[in-house]
Amino acid sequence: MKKLAFFISLAALVAFMPQKKTRVIFFGDSITELGVRKDRYTGYILKMDSMLKVEKKNDQYELIGAGISGNKVYDLYLRLEDDVLSKNPDVVVIYVGVNDVWHKTLLGTGTDPDKFEKFYLAILKKIKEKNIKAILCTPAVVGEKTDMSNQLDGDLNRYSNMIRDMARRNNLPLVDLRQKFLDYNKVNNSANEEKNILTYDRVHLNEKGNQLVADEMWKAVKSVN
Repeated sequence: MKKLAFFISLAALVAFMPQKKTRVIFFGDSITELGVRKDRYTGYILKMDSMLKVEKKNDQYELIGAGISGNKVYDLYLRLEDDVLSKNPDVVVIYVGVNDVWHKTLLGTGTDPDKFEKFYLAILKKIKEKNIKAILCTPAVVGEKTDMSNQLDGDLNRYSNMIRDMARRNNLPLVDLRQKFLDYNKVNNSANEEKNILTYDRVHLNEKGNQLVADEMWKAVKSVN
């Protein structure tokens, strides 16, 4: 009888213990940096927080932004330990690639394809060694024209294909924002505008863009066990 009472008490204690939240870190550039802010628009990470509350799952997840403006894949590799691994996340969402392409023409820098893949794989290796789950994202747009006349469409497609391939080879979930943005613009950008559909400046997200990214990332985060 005493044993039964003990186990009943233990079960009751466990039931009232707070659940450990799944810690998710969003690792990227200025798009992710803006994801935790409500300036011009509500960032996609803040939108996900609101979605958690609506679904009554805010006690199950902790969402953390780790975005820095101007970052490329090499920058992510250099700050991986301090900004991600030291925080002991359960899941890391990697959203990088726009600056690796864009900065080639904007600043004369950028990242060559072979180096992009090398540093990306090095990030994945370190994450895997810590038994952390990774979600990969393709870079969306640098310009929203639908006729493939944006200057960097070719490179964005190339780098996106590299990320798709890395996700496939490593059996990792993929948020294909490149394809999602292209599909959305084909339907909603009949005037072939270069911005103001999902972005306000050809790159950074407006309200609709943030919502689209939040929706797609939340699907992926929920699917990770």
